[in-house]
Amino acid sequence: MKTSKLTIEKFKQHGYFADQEMVDIVNAALYLNKPLLIEGPAGTGKTFLAKILSEILKSELIRLQCHEGIDEDNALYEWNYKKQLISIQRDEKDKNLFSEDYLIERPILKALNSDKQSVFLIDEIDRSDEEFEALLLEVLAENQVTIPELGTIKAKNENIVVLTSNGTRELSEALRRRCIYFYLDYPSVEIETNVILNNVQNITKEDAFKYATFSSLLRTLNLNKPPSLIETVEWVKFNFENKIKNLSSNLGILSKDSNDQKLIFEKIKESDDIKN
Repeated sequence: MKTSKLTIEKFKQHGYFADQEMVDIVNAALYLNKPLLIEGPAGTGKTFLAKILSEILKSELIRLQCHEGIDEDNALYEWNYKKQLISIQRDEKDKNLFSEDYLIERPILKALNSDKQSVFLIDEIDRSDEEFEALLLEVLAENQVTIPELGTIKAKNENIVVLTSNGTRELSEALRRRCIYFYLDYPSVEIETNVILNNVQNITKEDAFKYATFSSLLRTLNLNKPPSLIETVEWVKFNFENKIKNLSSNLGILSKDSNDQKLIFEKIKESDDIKN
């Protein structure tokens, strides 16, 4: 069952400001029923995009948070050894100890077994290792998984799969080939202005534009951790609503690195010197 085409306006109604290129790629992934791999710097809205997709499509969001050392026990399934042991102790000889009755679903299996279409988010896939990527290939290509004791379990619905990556390591070619790819960079000044307007009460478009321009400028500096979109919004929101006009105030909201804060402060001072 194909989903009707999404639009910029539809995303906007749910508080996400997308450009046409992103919307086109999302529509392509939905039409072709292929996983969507979104790569880009941390804090650009990759995870939020998956959440908004689940809202737009009125689907459950099932999230698998990747991390170093993640394996099939964390991601796919594991056996309920305690329940199996109890059955053994009760001498329940007619029980198959490796049936679905003894299976504990993890996010992958939960998404496949979902009775309704879901948005399955595989978050920060770059934090896992290549062995874990190999585990995902069957799911990404065929929307199914094989469990030795049970056989092949196919998805009950055409789920929407979204993978995110911060680019901390190169992903395998096999994984990339199975996905529709989109690079999500920091937003344009125009989009960031709209995000600020949407999240900061009573701020004028002129002030929102000034803050967005300033944040965009900071990302051109050689910072260790450029300010994310949400950090910028939180910084603007606190300063604006508390009538704090000094840009050098509360940099701990905007930046989480001491060296970066020094560079930002110097840039602010340099700007003030030029004005004076």
